[in-house]
Amino acid sequence: MFASRTNWNLQPNRFAKALEEHRRSGKPLFDLTNSNPTTCGFSYPEERLFTALRDPRALRYEPESQGLRQAREAIADYYRGRPGFFSAQAHVDPSRIVLTSSTSEAYNYVFRLLCDVGDEVLVPAPSYPLFEYLADLADIRPVPYPLIYDQGWQIDSAPLFAALSSRSKAIMVVHPNNPTGSFVKRQEAEKLAEICARRNLAVIADEVFLDYADGADPPCTFASDSSALTFTLSGLSKISLLPQMKLGWIVVSGPDELVDAAMQRLDVIGDTYLSPSAPVQLALGEMLGMRGDLQLQMRQRLCSNLKVLDALLQQSSVDRLKREGGWYAVLRVPARGSDEDVAIELLQNCDVLVHPGHFFDFPRDGFVIVSLIAHEAELQEGVRRLHDFFNSA
Repeated sequence: MFASRTNWNLQPNRFAKALEEHRRSGKPLFDLTNSNPTTCGFSYPEERLFTALRDPRALRYEPESQGLRQAREAIADYYRGRPGFFSAQAHVDPSRIVLTSSTSEAYNYVFRLLCDVGDEVLVPAPSYPLFEYLADLADIRPVPYPLIYDQGWQIDSAPLFAALSSRSKAIMVVHPNNPTGSFVKRQEAEKLAEICARRNLAVIADEVFLDYADGADPPCTFASDSSALTFTLSGLSKISLLPQMKLGWIVVSGPDELVDAAMQRLDVIGDTYLSPSAPVQLALGEMLGMRGDLQLQMRQRLCSNLKVLDALLQQSSVDRLKREGGWYAVLRVPARGSDEDVAIELLQNCDVLVHPGHFFDFPRDGFVIVSLIAHEAELQEGVRRLHDFFNSA
């Protein structure tokens, strides 16, 4: 009766069963996986937000396939003055922006635009597991290419190029990567653009964590004048800590002829769905304007939790891998069976919840991932228990 594209194994795995059992037990839980900013104690400008959502123009339905012009202009303002990989400063034309209800929907737009059934998109590994499901729903195949760690993460070029085939349609990058926190380097971006332009492929750049770099210098964006057709994805979820507002976007850049053709087709796709809500589109400029204080709170939390994490892991058998941004930390832990085994042991014996590395497609065991945006006290106690667990062994 059901489509093969949804024929996933929906049985809970051992880790999910252990978590459900733990929750039923009523025991305390130190959740080091929480990445939902709305539950992590940040202070939101409530009155400013509610006032923005009360725009009376929202009572009138005036659909636009790419999204309301004023919302697209607000997004263009967000990029203004940022350094680009392929130009000194990014210049984003509002007419080359498409609004979606989320970055997940943005991926679906781009996959449907570029790919026929059975086509392939190259995806970094490690990376977020959502991509496999999005690819299944678009009837395409995600082909992993490796990120390697050597005093920092980098794209392993030889396997990436070897993975390209006649069915390849795009190369995906996550900038910075989730969970490694690694940014694409300029020479890597230039090489990707060169190979994509030569082979008539597109670049899909996920920049939802772009604003959270550890360094003082702002990172480059892919939303600039590349030689390859490029789709840059982002949204309110991370920029303004507003995942519940459900607004993302696609910025299309590259050679004019390809951009124009892509925009014509995206216009039809957008007109088919018309998914972003009018109140949020009308409030977008104000919501983006709120990001300064919210991002400051987030950076203070990240910095504080990183200091706590590193202090507790001193003289420990657990090693935090180098990161450059984002909301996560990757911990290399002593081998005690599979990552799933380790995560279950931590849960059952220490009441600590972490992500096992295989959740993010790490190539081997020995990694767990923790969120750096959890409440400081919860992270401190959870990491202390994690430290004691591995050191006592």
